[in-house]
Amino acid sequence: MIIPKNNRGIALLVTLSIITILVAVTLEMNRKMRSAVFSAAATRDRNTLLNMASSGIEIGKAMLVKDKNDSNTDSLQEDWAESEKISEVLEDIPFEKGTIDLTIGDELGKIQINSLVQFPDGHSFNESQRIMWEQFLSGLTSQNESFGDLEPLTIINSVKDWLDSGDDDAITGLNGAESDYYQDLDPPYTCKNGPMTHIGELPLIRGITPELLKGAGGVSGLSDYITVFGMSKTADNTFTYEGTININTADLPTLAAILPLGSEYLAQAIYDYRQETSESKYVHDLSSPTWYKRAPGMGNINIDSDLITTSSDFFRIESVATLNEMKIKIKTVVKREKNQKTGKWICRVLRWETE
Repeated sequence: MIIPKNNRGIALLVTLSIITILVAVTLEMNRKMRSAVFSAAATRDRNTLLNMASSGIEIGKAMLVKDKNDSNTDSLQEDWAESEKISEVLEDIPFEKGTIDLTIGDELGKIQINSLVQFPDGHSFNESQRIMWEQFLSGLTSQNESFGDLEPLTIINSVKDWLDSGDDDAITGLNGAESDYYQDLDPPYTCKNGPMTHIGELPLIRGITPELLKGAGGVSGLSDYITVFGMSKTADNTFTYEGTININTADLPTLAAILPLGSEYLAQAIYDYRQETSESKYVHDLSSPTWYKRAPGMGNINIDSDLITTSSDFFRIESVATLNEMKIKIKTVVKREKNQKTGKWICRVLRWETE
C-alpha cells in the first residue's frame, strides 16, 4: 500500500509515539520489578536479622543460666560481663553471613526506684533508700553545671508521692506532688500512686527534666543508674522491692551513693579493687558482702547492709545483628528463676524491645 506523502509524517509520528510509550512502559515495569526484588531482599534480610538477634538473646540467657549453676555470686569478673568471653561463645555459633554483638548488664547494679517506698504497704519511705537518693542526686549535681538547679528534696518527695498508694491527698513535705499538682499542668494527668513499670515515667514527675533523665554536657542522667525492676515475692505471697544493690556490678556514682556521708570519695577505691588483676586473672574474692572492707581506706567504713548484695537475678541483654549494612537491635530484661516443674534455672523475659 502506498501512503500518501502528506500522511507519511503522521505515520512516523504515530510510530515514534508508540515506541516512546513502549519504552516508558518497559522502564516502569523494570523499575517496579527492581523495586520488588529490593523489597523482597530487604524483607528477607530483616527476617534474617530478627532471627540472628533473637539467637543472640538466647545465647545471653544460656550464659546466665550456666553462671547461676556455677555460682551464687554475680560480678564483673564473670564470663557474662566480659566482652572477650562473649565473643568466644559467639565464635562457636557462626553465621554464614552477618554478625552479632551481645552485651549483658546487671539491673541490680542500679538503684531500684520502686524501693524508695516500703511495699506492699506503699505508704512510708524506705529510710536507707531515701538517704542514698540524697547522696546520689547531690553527686549528679556536683558533676554537671546543667544540673545546678536540681532540687534533691523536691525530686525525692515527688517520687515518693508518685509511688505511694492510697494517699493521693497527702503531699510529702512542702514540695512533694500528688494529683492536684499534675492536674494543673497542660496537659493534665494524675499521679500514679503505685510502682513504676517503665523508666519513661520519670519525666512525668515533678522536678525531673528530660536532661536529668537522659544526661547533659557529657554526664549521664538518671536512666543509666535507675531501674524499675527488682520486685520479689514475700512469704505471704505479696510483693516488695528490697532495693539491695549489687556492689560487684554498680557504677561509680552508685557506689558513691551507698557509702556513708563524707566517704563518697572512696568509691573509686572499691571500683578499682574489684577489677584488680594479676597475669590477666582477677585476684580478689567478691563473694562476701563485706569484701569492700579490704579495699584501700575502707577498713573502718560500714555500708548499710540493707543497701548491698553480691548477687542478682535481673539482667539486661542487648543483641545487635548486622547484615548487608542493615542492623536490628533487640533489648530484653530477663529474670533468672527456677522452673516450678523441672527445678532447673531458666531466664524469663520481662521486657522485649526491637529497634
